[in-house]
Amino acid sequence: MAETTEKEFEERVVTINRCSKVLKGGRKFSFSALVVTGDHKGTVGVGFGKANEVSDAIRKASNAAKVSTFKVPLHGKTIPHDIIARHGGAKVLIKPASPGTGLIAGGAMRALLELAGVRDVLAKSMGSSNSMNVVRATRNAMEALQSRDEILIKRGLKKA
Repeated sequence: MAETTEKEFEERVVTINRCSKVLKGGRKFSFSALVVTGDHKGTVGVGFGKANEVSDAIRKASNAAKVSTFKVPLHGKTIPHDIIARHGGAKVLIKPASPGTGLIAGGAMRALLELAGVRDVLAKSMGSSNSMNVVRATRNAMEALQSRDEILIKRGLKKA
């Protein structure tokens, strides 16, 4: 059963950073990786991992991404409403688009939106271009999205 869930999710490495520490014997490098995973059906996760080898950092990040998955409410192949979110210096604006528009988004945001299953959306990253903060701001925006039914229930116009 665990094998089927792993095959459903697609992983995408957003960024890999190299950090160096100067020691007596020379430089020692370590790596960090940011990975996004999703099933193209509204479930997506973000993970971050650090290790002394690139492959280990990616493996740790993908495991973290699988653990931190969340559901994104979709309205057809787009999102239900406009949303603005921030994380650190990064600010993202995501708007629903009419069918056939396509996914108009920058690098770090694009991976997260694609793997969530969003096909028609207009997105703009403002402020910091740091891919970690952009992905986290996008995750905050997607977690804050509410479907039409959820909003109607909150307003008391529909029963749960």
